[in-house]
Amino acid sequence: MPGRHEVDATFRKVAWRLVPILMLAYVLAFIDRGNVGFAKLQFMGDLHFSEATFGLGGGLFYLGYSVFEIPSNLWLARIGARTTLLRIMVCWGLCSAALAFMTAPSHYYILRFLLGAAEAGLFPGVLFYLTTWIPPSRRSQFTALFMSAIAISGIVSGPLSGGILGATDGLLGLKGWQWLFLIEGLPSALTGLVIYFVLADSPQTAKWLSAREVAIITAELQSEANPGQQQHQHNFAAALCDKRLYLLSGMSVGLIAGGAGIPLWLPTILRGTGIHDPLALGLFSAIPYIVAVVVQQLIARSSDRLRERRWHAAAPTLLCAIGWLLLPQAMGHPWMAIGLLTVMTAGYLGATGPFWTMPSLYLSGPAAAGGIAMITTCGGIGAFFAPTLVGWMTTATGSLTYGLYSYGTIMALGAMIMLLGTSPIAPATAATTQGHEGDLRLAAKHGVDV
Repeated sequence: MPGRHEVDATFRKVAWRLVPILMLAYVLAFIDRGNVGFAKLQFMGDLHFSEATFGLGGGLFYLGYSVFEIPSNLWLARIGARTTLLRIMVCWGLCSAALAFMTAPSHYYILRFLLGAAEAGLFPGVLFYLTTWIPPSRRSQFTALFMSAIAISGIVSGPLSGGILGATDGLLGLKGWQWLFLIEGLPSALTGLVIYFVLADSPQTAKWLSAREVAIITAELQSEANPGQQQHQHNFAAALCDKRLYLLSGMSVGLIAGGAGIPLWLPTILRGTGIHDPLALGLFSAIPYIVAVVVQQLIARSSDRLRERRWHAAAPTLLCAIGWLLLPQAMGHPWMAIGLLTVMTAGYLGATGPFWTMPSLYLSGPAAAGGIAMITTCGGIGAFFAPTLVGWMTTATGSLTYGLYSYGTIMALGAMIMLLGTSPIAPATAATTQGHEGDLRLAAKHGVDV
């Protein structure tokens, strides 16, 4: 039987091999989906777009994402992560770069939709991919570590985007916003090629793992299989009959829609407080993410230590909702606005690790792939309607206030739906020595040399 030190060492090895490259992919994804918020500061005037046009295009990304997310994730379960991520990253990198050449609202709408369609399946695909490597007791920390890429992208993209806007405007006859899309889009396509050669589709196909390490991973996954899964869904059709899937989808609408609004409108909010220099906007926009990346990991560690997910997801989400509702009072006060944006970003990112661990506790096998994709699809639909509504209200009223209230309300409702509709999940009991030995024998039976 392997000792705890050996088990921990095995999963540290897995973490160092998988998480950095997956984080890089997600950093690039969030830079390419969110850089439109910074590019907006220039192209709105150059292309004569209204706030309603911007909001609709911002939301169309999530519509494309939602339409293709479930098929993409179900296909991943068949063909593997490497091929899927290659296709996703090459396509979205090219779509993002192509935004540099838009000249009309129709171009903006089409390319934002295609960008979402191309990226569809990345996030739920990685979540499903992690379930084939990481047992539930460790998964929240792995998930939060992967999702810290959102915060890292905010830390990096703000100063980077602001610097590009200011330094490249007019270079070779192109506007700063055009260079922004080109410089931040093309590296994603190249990274897709790197991922194809670095990742392994499963522990059993990973050449960098020993047979003993593969057996340990297999045993840990078997020992922590949730007993509730055994009597529930192993296919997507059966998963559709579980009401918890829809309750988690309700939370997903609030979490994704409210969280997606932060990078989309953050530059506009900061400029509304009186900050106009692009580089200064980029530097100030990094502050909320610097704090959030620390809070995110602390909440994930607490969630894993206590084996509790619901409140660790709901409480930070409610905190973010309160921030949205208070934000209109901070307009005109830069440091107050930055403080609230920091609370909101920390709340949103803090909820992600615990929340996205929950679907795999209810679902297994292909149902997990389709179920996670359905939950994120519902969130994506909410993220399509939210900025579209906010952009329309901003154009109609000349103020962003009612849009900020909308984001806060959506997030609060999502958290309450999940809290009231789901019950606590009993933590998996630690496996006995005999159980571990049995799991190792099972691994050996399936071709792993122990």
